[in-house]
Parts: sequence; structure tokens; C-alpha cells
Amino acid sequence: MRYFMNEQRDEISITIINASEEYAVKTYSREFRNLMTLLNNQMYLENFGACGGQGRCATCMVKVVGLSGDANIMERNEAATIGKAGLSGKSIRLSCQLFINADLDGAVITIQGEG
Repeated sequence: MRYFMNEQRDEISITIINASEEYAVKTYSREFRNLMTLLNNQMYLENFGACGGQGRCATCMVKVVGLSGDANIMERNEAATIGKAGLSGKSIRLSCQLFINADLDGAVITIQGEG
């Protein structure tokens, strides 16, 4: 990916909890398309994101604390998919629907079913 000289790449720090282990991950805005892609790349998770980011399978479900801005808004299929999985609550999200930007900086992500 090519960046122009005047384009700022905001550093984003995220804490990830997987199987009771805590990891500090640093990334940049738009380095990964979404949180699901980052988690698969950094954590090498099996069977995570089976639908490829369409917001339909709920296999990329995470618990998120500390989101800001537009990341707090559920769009597209997300609310319906989470409801079909029998879960609810503002902190339960599909990682494929969370874009890598400053809204994730400082968030704590717990991978569901792992820890």
C-alpha cells in the first residue's frame, strides 16, 4: 500500500485477550481492512470469520470494551447476526464489522469462546 507524504497514519493500540492470555497489539489506521483480518493475521485463529467478513456467521464474535466514535454504531447485518446467536449487549460485536481506525485505540478485545 502506498501512502502520500502528508497522509497521517494514526497508531492504534489494542489489548487482545485470547484463551486467558493478554496481548498488546499496535497497528495503524487502515493497515488491515477490519478487526477480523487483524486478529486472523496476528493470532492465527482457526474457524474465525467463516463467512469472510459478511457479518452473517458470528464466528468472529468478540467482546469489546472501550470503543469510541462511529465504532459504537452497529450497521448492516451485525445486530441481526448477534441476535440469531442468542446474544445481545453493546459490548458484543462482530470483528468483521469493526474497521481499523482511531475508534479502536485503547479498546480491550476478548475473543468469544476462547477465554
